[in-house]
Amino acid sequence: MHRRDFVTTAAALSALAALPRTALAAHTQTEETFMTTRPQSGYAPVNGIELYYELHGSGRPLVLLHGGFMAIEMFGPVLTALAEVRQVIAVDLQGHGRTLPADRPMTFANLATDVAELIKWLGYDKADVMGYSMGALTALRTAIDHPGVVDKLIVTSAPYAFAGWHDYNQQGMKGMATAPDQSVEPMKQSPMYELYKTLMPEPEKNWPKSVAQTSAMVAGDYDWSAAIPKLPMPVMLVYGDWDAVRTAHAAAFFELLGGGKQDALWDGSGMNKNRLAIIPNATHYSIGNDPRLAATAAAFLDA
Repeated sequence: MHRRDFVTTAAALSALAALPRTALAAHTQTEETFMTTRPQSGYAPVNGIELYYELHGSGRPLVLLHGGFMAIEMFGPVLTALAEVRQVIAVDLQGHGRTLPADRPMTFANLATDVAELIKWLGYDKADVMGYSMGALTALRTAIDHPGVVDKLIVTSAPYAFAGWHDYNQQGMKGMATAPDQSVEPMKQSPMYELYKTLMPEPEKNWPKSVAQTSAMVAGDYDWSAAIPKLPMPVMLVYGDWDAVRTAHAAAFFELLGGGKQDALWDGSGMNKNRLAIIPNATHYSIGNDPRLAATAAAFLDA
């Protein structure tokens, strides 16, 4: 497979933290009101880095995590719609958007800890967490490693194991990880770089590092199947009917959550707390800013 072909297809796609929490009094969290005294946007000092975040809307907190080589802006109408029913905590993950690549390994475990610490830094005990693609894997890892901070989890267009990606996608990710320097210039022709250079400080300097870190992480082999049945929070899985994730894998993921193993019965008593949604006429590259994703997520969050 040609790396340029893969890139083209994919493109068609932050001293206060050290203070005791009681001294910060960053929020008043009750069933009726959810608010933080932190700035509406800026950098949170978490897990050794400065993580960029933005707050949109009001209500119960929902962390929203973008895909690889993307940023908060990728969600477009999805973020806007979700902010009508939730306080959306939108995040630029390490090496993406306005958050620097950082001098530490980019791993899903590190990104997950960033998210968990951000929730606490904002003053919340827990939040709903929703992600797309790489962001969905980060959301899933947050739920696995830090279940106490995740209220509800929405995984969009991501597998629980690397083998769940279609062969084309596996080959593309592995190819970029093998020779990331060969992807730096070709990817500058993509809309993803166009967004990157408008948001990232010193984009020319940081782009090669972002490419190398992200490529190495997403191409790493993983299989989190043993942890999936142990997730304590309600989980929704969302895929496009023509996704980069194998349909059979999506079904297997749902079954690991106890779903789809029996009839729901006339009164629905055969169902558990987890849900699976397949959005028709949607691909891995379109689902992230499809308004139907926001409607599907909002219905689950409000259930």
